[in-house]
Amino acid sequence: MKNYLILFLMMLSASVTAFAGEVAFDDVATPSDTLTSDAEAAIPFGLPDSLTAHSTMPIIDGQPAFYAFGRAEENPSRVSATSFKKKFFSMESNPGVKPYRFMDDMTFVGVPLFIAGIAIKGEKASFRQNYNDELHPNTRLITKFKTKIDDYTQYFGPAMTVGLKLGGYEGRSTWPRLLATAAMSYGTMAILVNSIKYTASEMRPDGSTANSWPSGHTATSFVGATILHKEYGLTRSPWFSVLGYGVATATGVMRVLNNRHWVSDVLSGAGIGILSGELGYALSDVFFKGRGLLRNDLLHENEKPSFFSISMGVGLGGKSMEFGPQDLRYELDQYDFAPNFKMKAKFRSATTVDAEGAYFFNKYVGVGGRFRVRAMSIKSWSDFVEQSRQSKISLINDLAFIIRATNPTMSDAEYEAKIASLRGNLAGIVKSEQVNIVSDHLTEFSASVGMFFNLPLSKRFSLGTKALIGRSMTQELDINAQFSGDIKDVGYVMEVTDGQPTRLDITHCNSTGETYNLEWDYITLGGNNTTTFGTGLSLTYRYKSNFLWKVFVDYDYTRKDYTLTYDPYRHLKYATPNLESLYYALGTEMEPYEFIIKKDTHFFTIGASFAVNF
Repeated sequence: MKNYLILFLMMLSASVTAFAGEVAFDDVATPSDTLTSDAEAAIPFGLPDSLTAHSTMPIIDGQPAFYAFGRAEENPSRVSATSFKKKFFSMESNPGVKPYRFMDDMTFVGVPLFIAGIAIKGEKASFRQNYNDELHPNTRLITKFKTKIDDYTQYFGPAMTVGLKLGGYEGRSTWPRLLATAAMSYGTMAILVNSIKYTASEMRPDGSTANSWPSGHTATSFVGATILHKEYGLTRSPWFSVLGYGVATATGVMRVLNNRHWVSDVLSGAGIGILSGELGYALSDVFFKGRGLLRNDLLHENEKPSFFSISMGVGLGGKSMEFGPQDLRYELDQYDFAPNFKMKAKFRSATTVDAEGAYFFNKYVGVGGRFRVRAMSIKSWSDFVEQSRQSKISLINDLAFIIRATNPTMSDAEYEAKIASLRGNLAGIVKSEQVNIVSDHLTEFSASVGMFFNLPLSKRFSLGTKALIGRSMTQELDINAQFSGDIKDVGYVMEVTDGQPTRLDITHCNSTGETYNLEWDYITLGGNNTTTFGTGLSLTYRYKSNFLWKVFVDYDYTRKDYTLTYDPYRHLKYATPNLESLYYALGTEMEPYEFIIKKDTHFFTIGASFAVNF
């Protein structure tokens, strides 16, 4: 909240200073004023010959061609003050610039984005937020993805806008109008974000604070992107808009990858950011009317619907995968598991981010491509880990079973005494046990090309579809284990008859005085690279001649081999190194198990796009 207030106060202070400067310089003549012969006589250093009484400024490409007003060598201080005033304090509009009416430039696209964030807020209920849960005390979510870039990219929009303006690249507004608009935009955003944050009190996914929804970084970034879009995207080049909203989208994605926000936080934050930016400009249209406008919106007269878009979407429905002994790569490994053993991974609805574009040969047919990132986070991941931990073979229970099976004449009292002694001697081989969810997302990257089709419905609306083919690559879900404890020297005698153990006796179990600390991939889940097919239906609204908003429903199909690698024994190789040969003799090689299933995956995605027409 502190950052928002500082930014708001800086913008407000700059606006007040600019307006004060405008009043202070009111007595200084400007070249854009319409001049009479009386005005000419009042100017000590004369006028250019081409500027006569009652003449007005010539217009080139819709902008005034200002004259060099006076000779600098005769009155340099006067020219310098005029130039400074004109550049930083003027509220004059350029000739021919059309004023905006209140709400004339509102799209309200932020509203459905905010509502979409509310709609998927329920997904986070399946995520265990209680890190002191007694049932899962040693399970936590961490992530190897750590970056602070998003702390800076949230300010990309205003930095780009100010940089262009300081460089003399004229945008939509004069400095006073721009600063006042920015102050109102960021002020609106700060009020909305913080009032919701501290009322909703949503816990962050990393469990740090209860102010997760909505994302302030994302809202800040999208306010800046909207300012850049209004100032330069609409008046200079649509690629400024693509750049601004692209960086804003990347900021939101990084907030999720950094484990600081849920996807619902980012969607709602983006909605608030866009809406606040548009409201800031709408209020400026009320307060300033036609003052302080320098450029008109660009007009794009190409009727071909060629486009480039950035999209965010949410998958419809969840996915699940179930692995059992029948899915093991090596058949002999099946004997290490009970017949009813299951490892089931359930996933929440996928979230997607796309970059898509197409070149159209005419109004109806074009070619193009799409790059899509789809992420599915595992549902109730701590239960999934706990299931695997409970199913792993306990060293003591395993040895007890073998001793009992190979010594049928041993009395119950002898057996209980031996097991009690064994349990005491083996105490300490695992002193610390931690399971870390390094990546709780199964992420798919796909690149596709194909045909795009467009059906105009009216001047502003059109329907679109496509047929795509491409390749899909999957980044695996990763669960690590970190164990530490004492290293034991365990001696044993085993008799084998016809390849089968007939007697096992533990002769000694002593501490070596050494310890181990081991971290390894406990469970990984990933898929192979495959061909993917896609299609979809979109509704496009052209709210400017070269700017579009789209809503879409996409369908994607692929068939993948999903591999779950399960390695529960790694720590025993370090804790009891001389028992590895015993496990090999008993048919357990203490190597990772690989489960493989073939799965047809059908993905339906609903989302929205910001697009430029070129």
